[in-house]
Amino acid sequence: MPKKAELLSARDKKGITRRRAQARVWARQFLNEKPTEEDAKLIATAESDPDNPPLTDDQLRRMRPAHLVRPGLVARQLRRERGRPKSEKTKQQVTLRIDRDVLEKFRATGQGWQRRINDALRKAVKV
Repeated sequence: MPKKAELLSARDKKGITRRRAQARVWARQFLNEKPTEEDAKLIATAESDPDNPPLTDDQLRRMRPAHLVRPGLVARQLRRERGRPKSEKTKQQVTLRIDRDVLEKFRATGQGWQRRINDALRKAVKV
């Protein structure tokens, strides 16, 4: 069962504030640039799309930052662990010297050769 998302910490809120300030600076720079001919074509194409009309000024005014509307969701995304989930039975990394011919034999069997060595060791010690 997934952990219940905690509310945002002061550190998380500070990070969000910093990223929003950076986004505002970028937006100001972007809005001050003169639109190119390519930009005008892209805008015209986007505005003519019946499935995705541009947001109105009223809709833009009513928008709120995600961390105010769904703090649990934002907190969960900020705190999610990277990579694959941790296994219940974690493995221990070791350095092991194995005869070259034995190692080559396992590697020749393709991906998963380390798991197969582990399985062979388990079988040998009857675990």
